[in-house]
Amino acid sequence: MRIEVIGGGPAGLYFAILMKKARPSARITVHERNRADDTFGFGVVFSDQTLETFEKYDRESYRAITENFAYWDDIAIHYKDASFRIGGNGFCGCSRRTLLLLLQERARELGVEMHFQADVPGIEQFPDADLIVAADGINSAVREAHRDHFRPSVDMRPNKFTWMGSTKPLDAFTFYFKETEHGIFIAHTYQYEPGRSTWVLETDPETFEKAGIGAMSEQESADFLEGVFAEELDGHKLLINRSMWRNFPMIRNARTTMGNVVLLGDAKSTAHFSIGSGTKLAMEDAIALYESVMRKPSIADALADFEETRREEVEKTQHAADVSLVWFEHVKRYWHMDPVTFAFGVMTRSKAITYDNLELRAPDFVAAATRAFAEKVKASGLDVDTQDPTVPAFQPLRLREMQVSNRFVVSPMCMYSAVDGMPQDFHLVHYGSRAMGGAGLVFTEMTCVSPTARITPGCAGLWTDEQQAAWTRIVDFVHGQSDAKICLQLGHAGRKGASKLMWEGMDRPLPEAEAWPILSASALPYYPESQTPKAMDRADMDAVKADFVAAVERAIACGFDMIELHCAHGYLLASFLSPVTNQRDDEYGGSIENRLRYPLEVFEAMRAAWPKDKPMSVRVSATDWIEGGITGDDSVVIARAFAQAGADLIDVSTGQTSPASSPVYGRMFQTSFADQIRNEADIATMAVGAITSADQANTILAAGRADLIALGRPHLADPAFTLRAAGDYGVGDIFAPKQYQPGKFQLLRNAERAREELKELKLKAKPKTHNPAYREAAE
Repeated sequence: MRIEVIGGGPAGLYFAILMKKARPSARITVHERNRADDTFGFGVVFSDQTLETFEKYDRESYRAITENFAYWDDIAIHYKDASFRIGGNGFCGCSRRTLLLLLQERARELGVEMHFQADVPGIEQFPDADLIVAADGINSAVREAHRDHFRPSVDMRPNKFTWMGSTKPLDAFTFYFKETEHGIFIAHTYQYEPGRSTWVLETDPETFEKAGIGAMSEQESADFLEGVFAEELDGHKLLINRSMWRNFPMIRNARTTMGNVVLLGDAKSTAHFSIGSGTKLAMEDAIALYESVMRKPSIADALADFEETRREEVEKTQHAADVSLVWFEHVKRYWHMDPVTFAFGVMTRSKAITYDNLELRAPDFVAAATRAFAEKVKASGLDVDTQDPTVPAFQPLRLREMQVSNRFVVSPMCMYSAVDGMPQDFHLVHYGSRAMGGAGLVFTEMTCVSPTARITPGCAGLWTDEQQAAWTRIVDFVHGQSDAKICLQLGHAGRKGASKLMWEGMDRPLPEAEAWPILSASALPYYPESQTPKAMDRADMDAVKADFVAAVERAIACGFDMIELHCAHGYLLASFLSPVTNQRDDEYGGSIENRLRYPLEVFEAMRAAWPKDKPMSVRVSATDWIEGGITGDDSVVIARAFAQAGADLIDVSTGQTSPASSPVYGRMFQTSFADQIRNEADIATMAVGAITSADQANTILAAGRADLIALGRPHLADPAFTLRAAGDYGVGDIFAPKQYQPGKFQLLRNAERAREELKELKLKAKPKTHNPAYREAAE
């Protein structure tokens, strides 16, 4: 077998090592354009888990790496006048130059041929190769020569960064956040060998421009940053090595293989330095490719296997990196926060670390974050224990005069089970059981304000006395048999109306004979085959507004604690807000201020009819997930406008505006938008979307990203979701009907034991430490 590796970085070298070790007879050649000891940058980072993987695949190179690294267990965060050290992390730093030399030595020992200062003009140079590995870096010549096949996308992030070093010793991975007259600078720092540390310096484009860094030389920018971080450097210098300021490129490829050619490392995919995974990702690529080659009978099969099996893991890492880098891009958003909440946000920014697993490694820090949360609740006027507080998700919240006992919300979910708008016994059991299950707040499904406002024939409504009586029965049951509050979500389907039931074809139009006339901001059908809505005129606007006000008056009679106006998901009012669906040329179209005009008009009429002591919320789609649609920044403008009109909460969802939307899914995938609105528009928010656990809820709340947590599918699967979560966290004062209290007490007893057992299992499953001090003690 003949293998040609283009690029002598960690990915290419490590793959060559693994293959030569497994197949000594193979001819493997590495071609590197630089000299053997050339490298830019300073240190690279590996976790205990990554080191464990290296030990498994090649113990010799693993030992060489671990004999030449600096190990630390803590992450240190310095923000304003506060400092925090969070232990239990397990990382090491290693000189990038040393790493390359060690891998070269190991490859040479195994018989890998290496050619340095060898430019490879193209893959055509290797017509006899069985396998060509293009590990030629971020600016991969192979990838660029075959762009039409690999279809790379490069997202150049807005923040500027530079990679420097220092002689400053460090005993932790340390984040420094410094505010200057120009703006905020961030230093990502760690020691990688005695007397040497890496300093990755980052700032936003406005600060970069204001400080005039673009006009500075490499040395001048180092001198400038020495001034910014003079206290932190403590007399030590910043070192440069091709330390030019640049933007980070997030690289992805639609394909990573072509014939017998495969992209590896940065040529294939990058991960932002804020999660320290670039070199890890590259070397794990090498491991995955090696595994595919070893288990498949041919190179063609191996590359197909690599393409299929490696993508998901890389996408997970890149998603975590995306979320992390966005946090640093918007650090100004969090600059008002108290230090412990800010630090908790730093630790949990990528979603890889959560409240529960952070508590395992740093219980004192999590306790401090929990106390800080409770202190804010107490400062809002609620009497809570701040010395031994319960976890954030079980802290109360007040909106106007409504107080909810915990932060768990049964998300509004259409059940499509009403008859002519009438809630049935199904609805009584559905809402009643979830209220008895412990949720602090229960939302109804979108309840329509008229027969022609319905999405489907199965949608619930509130326009008749009979419907009002049915909803009153549900509200009375919730109030009588639980501690929950109940919110009525009111909406109008707009152009998505006259559709089939979800399980018969979501958003697909009813047969013409069964349909009703529909309205929208503009005469645009949802699907090409959908009914074309009428573009609303002033008479339509007045009639629909009157329907909303009439439904509010009925909601008062029903006894609802709160109402929400649905302005999301492409329904009627959302169709005014989004430029994708609003193509009007009158005062209700064009600018965002004009597009807001009618939804605000409806909201203000509802607010005037609704009691002043009761809260109102608005559900928005914070992004359309469509080029040219609503963005997160637009949603801040929208939220501020509703807040000024009297909204108390923004229920932050996304998308569903058009079939053309392309959402980016993942755990808690909409939370970042709730975060942005809360911390930029200064209004309470409710996070929703792929939030599945109490742990995630506590993480979001403690980091200051939202104020309420809506869970849909978890509540469908388990009406007692909140009660079970109370058991998990030892919250004994959660309400349960007297008939159910024996079950509650048993749950609390069993859950406490189960939680301790789970904690023990998690601790046992933690990767072993590779700290040489511990290893020497063990030996």
